[in-house]
Amino acid sequence: MDNVGIVVEDLKAAVAFFEELGLELEGETTVEGRWVDRVVGLDGVRSDIVMMRTPDGHGRLELSRFEKPTAIRSHQNMPVNTLGIGRIMFAVTDIDEVVTRLRKRGAELIGDVAQYEDVYRLCYLRGPEGVMVALAEQLGKR
Repeated sequence: MDNVGIVVEDLKAAVAFFEELGLELEGETTVEGRWVDRVVGLDGVRSDIVMMRTPDGHGRLELSRFEKPTAIRSHQNMPVNTLGIGRIMFAVTDIDEVVTRLRKRGAELIGDVAQYEDVYRLCYLRGPEGVMVALAEQLGKR
């Protein structure tokens, strides 16, 4: 997998949120022109893109803000059982500390932090613009 893409309106807030999760800025650019229109199937595209990478360097997240055409808002508070790509999960070492930091950035817990046997502590949060993320803290070796 190369990356996961998320369209946002507030690029700065989204970058700050994912930096709080430990992702690092890899690059920024603006794309436009016929080639972009052909790739995404829209006309007159102008989009700012920020690429972020996970600390281990194996995963990347593409954050896009469409200047043209205006982004279409979907239902931001979709439940976790909605069809399609619903969330991105991140491995963390101290889930309580990460939840506290993300809440300072406006994240809201969807349910509770819960424990799965003696293996994981898990939770779902809604971040900027309704983006759903999950956190997993591994407790023991499998």
